[in-house]
Amino acid sequence: MNSACFTPSAEARSASTSNDQALRRRHALMIIVHHLENSRSQRILWLLEELEMPYRVRRYARDPKTMLAPAELKAVHPLGKSPAIEDEGRVIAESGAIVEYLVEKSGGKLGPPANRDSVLLYRQFLHYAEGSLMPPLLALLIVERLGLLGKPARGNVMALLEGHLDWLEDELTRRDWFAGDSFTSADVMMSFPLELCRARAGLDADRPHLIDWLERIHARPAYGAALQKGGRYAYA
Repeated sequence: MNSACFTPSAEARSASTSNDQALRRRHALMIIVHHLENSRSQRILWLLEELEMPYRVRRYARDPKTMLAPAELKAVHPLGKSPAIEDEGRVIAESGAIVEYLVEKSGGKLGPPANRDSVLLYRQFLHYAEGSLMPPLLALLIVERLGLLGKPARGNVMALLEGHLDWLEDELTRRDWFAGDSFTSADVMMSFPLELCRARAGLDADRPHLIDWLERIHARPAYGAALQKGGRYAYA
């Protein structure tokens, strides 16, 4: 029994080609996020979900022995770090710069609130996350990897982090979010270091306002959607 042979019509072939071309154009217009597992880049995926901006993810796994980023990221940016995004022919690195770029591109959504005091809080926490809170967390990571050699320094690093956490807990007794009464991208920036604090630096129920803030950001639908896109993330 001979099977029938189906040949698409010229119209069908043309429509298929047009659809393929449209799909390629949409992909070309999408922001590309170079995403390293268990890294700061997870919050960039989250922000893009909050802003409802189309994007594609290129995932990178850490070296299982060194936990460093793979060499392939150096083809994206000479420092070989994540996050980095590609958009409109540009490569943009550094979390804070990426956040500011995306907020501007979205027309200001999740940017600085309307009143002056909240604007200043927004700027403060947008930069504080990487400029002040991450350095002692990185120092703690190094101290822990040094084992017995790092033990003498651990107490000093932990005391420094305790001071940060005390201040942040007090800040969130005054308002619901870091920049005021509404969620902003400053909260997105603060997510990674505070997630690390809960995982490594003793942030627990003794600071209920910080724990409540973490639970509220983790409950946001956009946060969950970003986890689906980003894959494994140890700090959620």
